Amino acid sequence: MYLGLDLGTSGLKALLIDDTQAVVAEATAALSVSRPHSGWSEQLPCDWLKATEEAMAALAAQTDLSAVKAIGLSGQMHGATLLDAAHEVLRPCILWNDTRAAAEAAAMDADPAFRNLTGNIVFPGFTAPKLAWVKAHEPEVFAKTALVLLPKDYLRLWLTGQAVAEMSDAAGTSWLDSGARDWSDSLLAATDLSRDHMPRLVEGSQVSGTLRDSLAEAWGLPKGIPVAGGGGDNAASGIGMGVVQAGDGFVSLGTSGVLFAACDAYAPDPATAVHTFCHALPETWHQMGVILSATDSLNWFAQACGTDAATLTSGLGPVQAPGRTVFLPYLGGERTPHNDAAIRGAFARIDHSADRDAMTRAVLEGVAFAVRDCFDALTATGTKLERLTAVGGGARSEYWVQTIATLLGLPIDLPVAGDFGGAFGAARLGMMAETGQGASLATRPPIARSIDPLPDLADAFDEAHGTYRATYTALKGLDT
Repeated sequence: MYLGLDLGTSGLKALLIDDTQAVVAEATAALSVSRPHSGWSEQLPCDWLKATEEAMAALAAQTDLSAVKAIGLSGQMHGATLLDAAHEVLRPCILWNDTRAAAEAAAMDADPAFRNLTGNIVFPGFTAPKLAWVKAHEPEVFAKTALVLLPKDYLRLWLTGQAVAEMSDAAGTSWLDSGARDWSDSLLAATDLSRDHMPRLVEGSQVSGTLRDSLAEAWGLPKGIPVAGGGGDNAASGIGMGVVQAGDGFVSLGTSGVLFAACDAYAPDPATAVHTFCHALPETWHQMGVILSATDSLNWFAQACGTDAATLTSGLGPVQAPGRTVFLPYLGGERTPHNDAAIRGAFARIDHSADRDAMTRAVLEGVAFAVRDCFDALTATGTKLERLTAVGGGARSEYWVQTIATLLGLPIDLPVAGDFGGAFGAARLGMMAETGQGASLATRPPIARSIDPLPDLADAFDEAHGTYRATYTALKGLDT
């Protein structure tokens, strides 16, 4: 059996698969986010460890873990976890959706070396500008910083005692030479850091260390089992979904939203605000359009209405032409294609007919329009998507998936019941590390059904997307 641990923003998931890759058991433990100021987003790393303990205890209660052969890791990207020389945490981790470092990111992005070497814009949510912010605003913390880890790699340090990162997650720091798949000494120096502050690098399907004996004993696992490099959450989901060949892609409707395309070569185009990162397998890359608030927008609106997301969407019926009301899902800024940390969300064009259902549809449509923006940016780079698979909690809404399919003009496959996301991909990477096999293990999940576009509504959605873009332009003028 193989264990995947996925450290998400809202929870940690532990998932166990057998030698045929069938899911044996799974467990989750919730996490919360602290937002002490507007645009800030933080978590305590000790909470990640508590969540892992909780999830592992729940997993052990379901099944005997003594046959586990390897562990793989997946996790939220870009977080800045700062440790001193004794590996003690210096401050709460600054998360991927934190935009406080917008000024520092802009200053770095003005240096052409960052785009040339990383293949990406320096976004405020990336790790490097966060360190620049800490240096400027918390100099005593920066002075004590001896090691910078991404969230899942802090979990790895606890699991194995090894400070290791892998390529797909490291590519989102603004310190990795993504073509060479190595830390860039010059980019590190630009933030007054060096390789001494960085973890060792491995590929996602390689062994990064072995599980500590004390944890193996506590959880009933064999001693000395390998822990794979793993992957950033989206790359690991790509492994879980079998998205490893050019033309393959998926749309993820999680806390954030992602349109993910596997690539057979490194071909960045930073000006589009498309992310070009290393994939979790050697000598492979991927591209992503990323929006910061997908199900986060729906959950926010549900909370504001005093209900839950499932209740909000349960009575919507079949997809219909977009209504007058427009929702911009920029609750904490936006990445693709705007690279705008200051922009905030809005409802617009509300009239007396805008009841709760109409506003719920507007939220779903607004996120779908943002996914369309990502699609347009990806295709502008020359990337071609032939078919998509939907993943994430939002994919349970057929209304949402069909809206996106109609906007993109592509069928979207829904896998059979089960989780084929980050935790499953992490377990597969554990299997690859233990067996020495690679991409052949990353097959597509069985498909339950496909959601086709609605051609009769295509023109209406195209027109509504134009209104959405015009509303963004007007809102940007107000925000600036």
